[in-house]
This record gives sequence, structure tokens and C-alpha cells, in this order.
Amino acid sequence: MKLIKNLTLAKLIATLTMATGLAGTALAQTAPAAKAATPAAAPATAADMTDGEIKKVDKSTKKITIKHGEIKNLDMPGMTMVFQVKDPAMLDMVKAGDKVKFKVEKADGAIVVTEMQVAR
Repeated sequence: MKLIKNLTLAKLIATLTMATGLAGTALAQTAPAAKAATPAAAPATAADMTDGEIKKVDKSTKKITIKHGEIKNLDMPGMTMVFQVKDPAMLDMVKAGDKVKFKVEKADGAIVVTEMQVAR
């Protein structure tokens, strides 16, 4: 009788283990689908952008010098610094003295201006 109870208990444990393993597999398979349904990030809004003033535009090196306020997404205080630009066409939009709103991101070890708008 004790042998029958042990075999039944062993079958129950094996069944629960398999069911739990299969449920975990099912959850793992549905997780990426849920992630894929997340909408893509929208372009930066004015609130996401940093205020700045163009100090220098250097088209030959594809760099721009900006005196800027705090860059929140990089936890960087205000200062004047030189940035690379994602798109060299941005350099044609501005000149020294222009007030701008811009967004930067870290890319390949550099801080790059990815979006820029002339402030009004």
C-alpha cells in the first residue's frame, strides 16, 4: 500500500513539474509578442529638448558648439561644449547666436545632436 502511495505521489509531482515547466515556456513565448505590441518612441517634444545658444558652426568637422542648459537625459549640467551632429544638414539650419532647442544622445562614445529646432 505504501508503495502505491509513493508511486502516486511521484506521478503527481512529475505531472505538476511538467505543467509548471510548460506554463513557464508558454509565458516566455508570449512575452516577446507583448513587447512587440509596444508603440515605437515618438520624436522628442519641446519638453524633452534642451535650450541652447549656438556659439560656433564648423561644417568642415561636422561639429557644433552650443552653450546649453541642463541635459536631463544625460544628467549633465549646463555648460558650453562641442557636439557631433547626426545629420550634417542640421549645420545649415543655424548660425552663431541662434537660440535652439535640441536633443542629444550618446552614440559610439560620443554625444551627438540628434534633433534641433531654432527657437522662436
